[in-house]
Amino acid sequence: MPRITRMVSQGIRTHHCGELRAADIGQTVRLSGWVASPRDMGALVFLDLRDRYGITQVAFDESVADELRAEAAKLRSEWVIHVEGTVRARPDGQVNRSRETGEVEVLASRLEVLGRAETPPFELDSEHVSDELRLRYRYLDLRRDRPTRSMVLRHRILLAIRNAMSERGFLELETPILTKATPEGARDYLVPSRVHQGKFYALPQSPQIFKQILMVAGMDKYFQICRCFRDEDLRADRQPEFTQLDVELSFVEEEQVYAVISEVMAEATEAARGARPALPFPRLTWAEAMLRYGSDKPDTRFAVELADVTELVAQSEFGVFSKTVAAGGRVRMLAAPGGAAFSRKEITTLEGVAKEYGAKGLAWAKVAEGPVLEGGSSKFISAAEQAALIEATGAVVGDVLLAVADSFKTSAAALGQVRLAVGRKLGLVDDQRLDFLWVTDFPLFEQDEETGDLSPAHHPFCEWHEERPDQLEQDPASVLSRAYDLVLNGVELGSGSVRIHDAVRQRRIFERLGLPGDEIDDRFGFVLGAFRYGAPPHAGFAVGLDRFVMLMAGEDSIREVIAFPKTAQAACMMTGAPTEIAAEQLAEAGVEVLTSEAPSV
Repeated sequence: MPRITRMVSQGIRTHHCGELRAADIGQTVRLSGWVASPRDMGALVFLDLRDRYGITQVAFDESVADELRAEAAKLRSEWVIHVEGTVRARPDGQVNRSRETGEVEVLASRLEVLGRAETPPFELDSEHVSDELRLRYRYLDLRRDRPTRSMVLRHRILLAIRNAMSERGFLELETPILTKATPEGARDYLVPSRVHQGKFYALPQSPQIFKQILMVAGMDKYFQICRCFRDEDLRADRQPEFTQLDVELSFVEEEQVYAVISEVMAEATEAARGARPALPFPRLTWAEAMLRYGSDKPDTRFAVELADVTELVAQSEFGVFSKTVAAGGRVRMLAAPGGAAFSRKEITTLEGVAKEYGAKGLAWAKVAEGPVLEGGSSKFISAAEQAALIEATGAVVGDVLLAVADSFKTSAAALGQVRLAVGRKLGLVDDQRLDFLWVTDFPLFEQDEETGDLSPAHHPFCEWHEERPDQLEQDPASVLSRAYDLVLNGVELGSGSVRIHDAVRQRRIFERLGLPGDEIDDRFGFVLGAFRYGAPPHAGFAVGLDRFVMLMAGEDSIREVIAFPKTAQAACMMTGAPTEIAAEQLAEAGVEVLTSEAPSV
């Protein structure tokens, strides 16, 4: 640990509380921090002094003045103090091997109380504290070892990324926070303008348009560690405001983006974990990922894969299969290793997972000696079909076959989630393993299975593979984008694409999405105008840094690696935000608040 010198009241902090070792024995030192575990033993008073670097034991024994020992006995948990004393070895049998400073203690010769504290609303060393309390008193929660480690890790990762980008010739440039509302797939947070009453800024969902304009401006290697805002429903890996590494490059194609991002993320991983993942990261096309894993962000840490058995069961006597195929759907199946030992209750639980993701049910059959299928749906499946399904899934005796018959999207999503549940249940996932994966060649559009309406699979600025001139207009669902995602252990870390840099091609996308010409000009005229003045070919990427730090820290929620996170209802428990605004302030901004209550009749 580096030695830190800081000015404090009536003294200087010569060391932090995680720094002292046996080599420091005999030194006179000054420490400052928070009292943890004060222990008054009459003739002896001990306390643990804590700061963000660690803990040092401080002793007040019979060799110090009675007045000093009496003052130490008055100390309470979380008081802020400053002590001066001499480093000495702990007595035999009292060494704390679990603590880096555990071989030594400081015999105090001076004590100063810098700040008193009320009794904390929860024990800081307890692991059983409600999320509500932790977030309400986040400043106390952050004093605890686990959140502190996450904040330190976050700093280390962001510093490694900044250094890696700078070493590769990228410029860190800031883009506006108050900007223009443009459709990016989620609702904008809006900010009223006092000067231009009746008009609003939007907080950026990403710097997408600005970083493309920076490429037009000749800033050929841009990056930014930026805050972004999305007004969307929250879950473990989402917050209304989040941090991303935003990157854009000119005169490049996909390969250059893959190389840069892979190298930077490898360096960030090494900073977090002490080991660098092997390069290059593997790749799968979107079609391959959906076929094999039922997900565009597959967890590849275990070998169970899906098989599309649609053709094998098209004429099956099992109506669930054959009717689905006749209606244009898909039948997907996987073999759960050793799953023949599953109880009926365990299979029902897996069926619940499938239903949660839209499936009508989960067909199953166990692989018995023969090999043949038995139980579940096996009685409706012919011997020839049984043999074909066992071969297609690679099943062996003792496995269980699990299948979902539904639309392309639902069959993939539902059985993909069943696959993950099986992996966790059977202990197939190595939590220490890091599997990075590039997923490429996404569809350009997502098509609503009921209405047929199109929306951008990523955003409307992605370049696309055009197999024939009229494909975009005549068969948009078949068009593949030049977009790519980086996935880590089944979590989407980030997305990017080769961008459209031609105003005519960009307008074609807007028109295909059904935007009228005047709306295109109103929303995106400044972008299209920039493209008319010499836009270079360019591509980029954005990494969700909260998600990455979460994975590096081994946490299950990004809230654990954000200093002041929001709740699932997008509220701040500590400040009470969002709050009502005074009528005078609303009037000054030209805003009127309408309640959502139904009008009286």
